Amino acid sequence: MISATDDPQQLIEAYLVKLRTRLRGMNDEDVREIVQELRAHITDKANASEEVTAAAVDSALGALGSPEELAGQYLTDALLSRAEISQSPIRILEGLFRWATLSIAGFFVMLGSIVGYFLGIVFMLCALLKPFHSQTTGLWISRNSNNDLSFFIRLGFGGVPANKQEVLGWWIVPIGLLVGCGLVMLTTRFALWCARRYRRSRALPQG
Repeated sequence: MISATDDPQQLIEAYLVKLRTRLRGMNDEDVREIVQELRAHITDKANASEEVTAAAVDSALGALGSPEELAGQYLTDALLSRAEISQSPIRILEGLFRWATLSIAGFFVMLGSIVGYFLGIVFMLCALLKPFHSQTTGLWISRNSNNDLSFFIRLGFGGVPANKQEVLGWWIVPIGLLVGCGLVMLTTRFALWCARRYRRSRALPQG
């Protein structure tokens, strides 16, 4: 809430100081550009009635959200932007973890990406470990008492499974590499596509 004695400029600067504090870790030049752009954005919004009043500034700040929420969005946007440039799974997951703290959509994109990367890595490891543990690495099949089939991948740990049969044999090497690399690439494309849509939907004021 504001009072009649509140100075509009003091309200703006107090908001921007809190925002700047929450943007620690970002490049100093980027932070300066964000603060300058937001100052102009807030002033323009508040100046719609030809006079910058405390009430108008308070309304403009309320539309932006709290400094903590806005800083979180800027940090997420910066991480996702770097991920788009590098296309590194590590960078992508770092950005998705940040996004997951802001929305349910981000959480599900992060969860789907983790599953995709995990499965891709498992298939590639299976292909790479097959020459070293040929008897215990590969895709296996088992049948339970109800005659239901189940498939699972082993990476060479433990002994040869009893009552289970390996399928594919040495074909797991090219197939595992192909499927694993494909899953990693598809997961990366999916994550970056979702990240781009998120960034466009936010339309944050940028420097």
